[in-house]
Amino acid sequence: MKSKSILDLIKERIVLFDGAMGTQLINQGLKKGDCPEMWNLQRPDDLAEIHKAYFDAGADVVTTNTFGGNAVKLASYNLQGRVGELNKAAVKIAKSICPEGKYVAGDMGPTGQFLPPVGKGSLEDFDKSFREQAEALAESGVDLIIIETQYDIREAVSALKAAKATGLPAIVTMTFELKKRGYFTIMGNKVADSMKELEENGADVVGANCSLDSIPYIELTEQIKQSTSLPVLVQPNAGQPEIVDGGVHYHETPGSFAISAEKLISAGANIIGACCGSTPEFTEKIAEVLRHRCLS
Repeated sequence: MKSKSILDLIKERIVLFDGAMGTQLINQGLKKGDCPEMWNLQRPDDLAEIHKAYFDAGADVVTTNTFGGNAVKLASYNLQGRVGELNKAAVKIAKSICPEGKYVAGDMGPTGQFLPPVGKGSLEDFDKSFREQAEALAESGVDLIIIETQYDIREAVSALKAAKATGLPAIVTMTFELKKRGYFTIMGNKVADSMKELEENGADVVGANCSLDSIPYIELTEQIKQSTSLPVLVQPNAGQPEIVDGGVHYHETPGSFAISAEKLISAGANIIGACCGSTPEFTEKIAEVLRHRCLS
């Protein structure tokens, strides 16, 4: 644990999270159908370089390569028995290059399954799976846990309870789409309802990530801020993915994203980062915005 909790730092200033991990893995050769978490064992040096690039760009916090590191998700690769090994390896890599005064967040993503009535996922299985992952991350020495890209508030709360049981600070971000009637998760969860339930279940920070680019996130951030008394984290995508010359392209640039970052902070974001399509260059531009705010 750091001498200063991340929650204390949030009270002092805007905190900067890293950007996309998946985008960086794909750029370095991750193939469709490969398990990203296996890189924790097979290509640790490449992961260390990714983390270091984000820290060098100005990030206060990097997230471990454990987004799909729960047993339910890993079962799709027949790796459900290696949860502890994969999560602990990821934390070791991130901590090995973490500078003094910076933080490592243990990353917990969704199971990839749907609960009834949409799917056949079991909340009991989710609870067990998230507990196992959260315990592995905590035992390995992460400074906090971030539960992200959640589309079902029931699953988000399951993961949150597992994280809270470790005693570590817990952040939860839902992922919303913009519909004619406003912002909703794909399971129909509303912004205000989601934030209320997360706050009632002990989240230390709430917010949103993924799905949308930075422009609609300005209004979304305002709605989240109005719905909770907790600090707010937002991590928009770097635009919507498009296939260009056989590769995935995101339309936002580090510069355009930085302009939105200023507006996201004005809208109420206490913590800011980026999601799919972003790179350390995006983090660097956001860091410049934060430095300018401190000087002005």
